[in-house]
Amino acid sequence: MPAKLLDGKALALEIRAEIAEEVAAFVSKNSVTPCLAAVLVGEDPASQVYVRNKERACQKAGITSRMERLPAETTTEELLALIEELNGDAEVHGILVQLPLPSHCDEQLILDAILPAKDVDAFHPENVGLISQGRPRLLPCTPHGIQELLVRNNIETSGAEVVVLGRSDIVGKPMGLMLVQKAVGANATVTIAHSRTKNLAEVTRRADILIVAMGVPEFVTGEMVKPGATVIDVGINRTDEGKLVGDVNFAQAQEVAGAITPVPGGVGPLTVAMLLHNTLAAAKASCS
Repeated sequence: MPAKLLDGKALALEIRAEIAEEVAAFVSKNSVTPCLAAVLVGEDPASQVYVRNKERACQKAGITSRMERLPAETTTEELLALIEELNGDAEVHGILVQLPLPSHCDEQLILDAILPAKDVDAFHPENVGLISQGRPRLLPCTPHGIQELLVRNNIETSGAEVVVLGRSDIVGKPMGLMLVQKAVGANATVTIAHSRTKNLAEVTRRADILIVAMGVPEFVTGEMVKPGATVIDVGINRTDEGKLVGDVNFAQAQEVAGAITPVPGGVGPLTVAMLLHNTLAAAKASCS
C-alpha cells in the first residue's frame, strides 16, 4: 500500500492563516507592524523566486516586507554596512540575507553580523547555542517546519529512532539538536549521517523517521527505507529534463514508507511559513 502523503503545502496555508490572525491581534494591541527586511545580492534566478515568494507571503500575513536588492558586485564591507543599518532600525524586526551570496562575499562574516534578536533564520552562533541548550530564541525555519509537520500529522517522535541524512548548518545539524530536546515533537534518538557514513543503507534502514537533506537528486532509494517509516525529503533539485525532484527516489520510497513528503509541495512551503512565525516572534520580543 503506497505511503500516506504528507501535504506540506496545505499545512503551510493553515499555519499562515493562524499567523495572519496573530499578526492582526498584535498590531491592534501594540500599534506596531512586524517587518522583515530581506537582502538579495545579484540576479540568481532561484533566489529571485524565493524572495518574491517570501514577499508575497509577508503581504498576505499582514507583515511589512522591505526588500534590499543589491548588484552582484556588492562588497562584503557594503553588505556589513547595510546589516548595521538594519540592526539599528527599530522598525525592522527580522533580517534575512538570501543565500547563496556571490563567491567574493564573506558569507559567515555577514550572517554573524545580524543582531541575534533579528536573526529570523536562526543562523547566528548565539541562537544556535540557545537551541543546543533547549531554550531557543528562534528556531531555524526548515527544521521548525519539519517539526510542525511531524507534530500536526501525529507522527510520534518521542522514543523514535530518527536518522538525519545531511550535516549542513541550515538543516542537518539544527534538526538533530532540536529532535533530542525534552520537548513536544522531540525526545527522539537521533543519528546524523552523511556521505562518509559507513554502511549508510544499514543506518538509514534503522530509522523510524528518515529526514533527507543531502542535495543529491534521488539519492535515497527504496532499499534504504525501513518499511513503514516516515520519510521527510528536504531536497529540491532540477533534472536535465527540467523536472523537480527531491533527494529521495519518491516512486521507490513511497512503496516502502508509511508516510512521505512530496517534492515539490512538502517541506518547502513550511519553511516560508516558519519565517513568518519567526518575524512575528521577533516583533513580539521587541515589544516585551
